[in-house]
Amino acid sequence: MSEETSEDSSPPEAPRERTRSPWSIPFRVATWLLAAGCFYLVYGKIEEAAARDGLNAWRYLVEFFGEADWVFWLALMIPYSVFFFFVDSHVTWRVVRWFNAPDLKFTSMLPIRASAYILSLVNEQVGKGAMTLYLLRHHKVPGWRALSSMILLGLMEIFQLLLFSAIGVALSFNLVVEASTQWPLDVILPAVMIFAFVYLPLHIAYFRTGEGGLREKPILTAFRQARPVHYFLIVLFKAPNLIGAVIVYTFALELFQVDVSLGQMLAFLPVIFLAAALPLPFHAGALVLWTVLFPDYPEVAAFSFVMHTFFVLFNAAIGVLFLPRANRELFGVGGFRVGRLPTG
Repeated sequence: MSEETSEDSSPPEAPRERTRSPWSIPFRVATWLLAAGCFYLVYGKIEEAAARDGLNAWRYLVEFFGEADWVFWLALMIPYSVFFFFVDSHVTWRVVRWFNAPDLKFTSMLPIRASAYILSLVNEQVGKGAMTLYLLRHHKVPGWRALSSMILLGLMEIFQLLLFSAIGVALSFNLVVEASTQWPLDVILPAVMIFAFVYLPLHIAYFRTGEGGLREKPILTAFRQARPVHYFLIVLFKAPNLIGAVIVYTFALELFQVDVSLGQMLAFLPVIFLAAALPLPFHAGALVLWTVLFPDYPEVAAFSFVMHTFFVLFNAAIGVLFLPRANRELFGVGGFRVGRLPTG
C-alpha cells in the first residue's frame, strides 16, 4: 500500500500486475445496458402520462418541475443534508470505536467521513478507502479490520431499511396492495422481510458461537466481535436519518404537487433506497421502482433523480469544507506527497 517509513535493507518487492477478473468488463457492460433499459422504461411511462395531457415527455417534465416551490425545497434539503452528515458520522464513529480504535474522537471522524463523500462521487469503495487509510496511519488498524467494520455497517443499513419498511407495510398494507398492479408487491415485500428477520438472529448466533468456517475470515472480524446490543444500537443510531428522509421526501413531493402520505413513504422509501443500492449507474433501479410504486405519477422518477443528485453534490460540498483538515489527518501538515507517506 505504501512504503515503509522505517529503515529496511531488504530489497523492494517487484511490482505486481493488477489482475482483473475476466468478468469485470462484461459486468460493467451489463450494468450500463440494464441502466439504459431502466431509463427507457421510465421514459416510456412518462411519455404515456404526457400523452394523456396532450404533451410530449419533455414538455411534461418542464411543467412538472416548473410548478415546484424550489425555495422551500432547498429549505428542506439543505438542513436535512447537514443533519444526515452528522448522524452518519456519529454511527460510523461508534462502530469504529467499538471494533477498531477505542480512543478515536468524534471531531476526528468528521473530516474523514466528509472527505469520503467527495471520493464517493467517483466510487463508493474509493470513499471507504479514506477511512481505511486514516485508521491505518493514526491507529495502526489493518485495512481488513477497518473494512470488516464497514461491511457490518452496510449489512445493518440493509436491515434498518427492511425494518422500517416492514413497519410501514404493516401500518399501511392497503397502500401496498393498491401499488401491486404491475408487480405482486403485497407478496414480494412481506416474503423478503420475513426471510431477513429470520436470517438475522441466525447470523448473530453463527458468529457468536462455535469456530471455523466464515468465522475465521479476517475480513469478517467485526461480526465475531459484535454482540446483539451492537446490532441494535447501529439501527438505533442510524434511525434518525431514515425517519428524516421519510419526512423530507413526503413534504418535498407535496412541493412538486404529488399527493403522498407519510404512511406511503414509510412503506416504500426504504425499499426504494434498497433498489438504489443495486450496482447500476445513476441508481437506475430506484428510478424504475418509483414508477412501479407510484404508477399515477411516473414523473416522480425524475424527481428522485434530482433529489439524489442534489444530495450527493451537497454532501460533497460539505467534504470540500473539511478537505484541508482531512488532508492533514490523512497525509500530514504538508498535504499529499507522492511516494513515501510522511510519518507522525
